[in-house]
Amino acid sequence: MAQQMDALGLSYERLEAVTPDAQSGSHNAAYWASWQRPLKETEKACFLSHVAAWERVAALEEPALILEDDVVLSRATQVLLKSCRGLVDVDHLTLEVRQRRKIVAKDAQPLTDDHVMRRLYQDRSGAAAYVLWPSGAAKLLQRAKTQAALADAMICGAYELKSYQVEPACAIQIDQAEAYGVAVGLKTHSLIGAGVPTRQPTTARFKLRRIAAQLRMGMQALLHAVDAERREISLSPAEFYTAPQEPRR
Repeated sequence: MAQQMDALGLSYERLEAVTPDAQSGSHNAAYWASWQRPLKETEKACFLSHVAAWERVAALEEPALILEDDVVLSRATQVLLKSCRGLVDVDHLTLEVRQRRKIVAKDAQPLTDDHVMRRLYQDRSGAAAYVLWPSGAAKLLQRAKTQAALADAMICGAYELKSYQVEPACAIQIDQAEAYGVAVGLKTHSLIGAGVPTRQPTTARFKLRRIAAQLRMGMQALLHAVDAERREISLSPAEFYTAPQEPRR
């Protein structure tokens, strides 16, 4: 990540991730049982790491690009971020794509000579690369007071956010690089996925929440059946920075 930031000429701040041990006891059992299924300890820690980033954006009182540590960025990222400075009435802008169809507006707003942004009504990617404005941080932090979730799931389900999608996408996670024809030369292993689920049965309450979430997604599709479309977001592999190396020893 440091190599990419330097190559792109971007200043950055590294936020120390919350670990499973550090989050232990941070909230009661009812809080952690408020999503659609029991969360792994690693997933809880990842969620709190994003919450810390949202708090940082709120404190800065200006938008910031939030990145996870396994994202590959387009060489256009710097120019794109400069274009974001003049945006108004925006809460959240995702740079990412992950082989999943999203619901986006048919109309687009130019961002750079080569990129546009589209109103995003239903996201289906992760939370590896997104610009968050203080207004968006406030909305997510309000949700996080009473509800836990996977970080990307909370963002995707926060329909109160004025969210947008960059196209062509300017970020992917390393595990998606091969699928998109981006040569990275690194392999990653998810510690989050390797986590052990909390010992809590999947009750009817969890199942009902999942059904409710699916119904809300369906409602989004119906509400925007005329002005939006459900499709995959394009990506240009030639734009991507492809020089991450193994750390020097």
